[in-house]
Amino acid sequence: MSCKKNVPNCVERKIRKISKEQVRNPPVTVWEWKVDGNIYYYITSGCCDQFNYLYGDNCNEVCAPDGGFSGRGDGNCPQFIGQIEKTLIWEDDRK
Repeated sequence: MSCKKNVPNCVERKIRKISKEQVRNPPVTVWEWKVDGNIYYYITSGCCDQFNYLYGDNCNEVCAPDGGFSGRGDGNCPQFIGQIEKTLIWEDDRK
């Protein structure tokens, strides 16, 4: 496991945990989102009707911006005003 940049310890722990599980389909990716002066971490889930979760920098679950049965998430995300700057920080490249 290697992240492309420094991330909070709690995000590193989530990545280590995912790395010990079976490879998901599609493989997990972890993104850093910068928006409205805040940093979030977006972690994809495996296939089909599962939420993809957004976490704060202390790994508190903020919302699910997408995924789920409708593909539109859980409807609980903040209304972001600015452009979201997304940076890939890790992807599970196991086969």
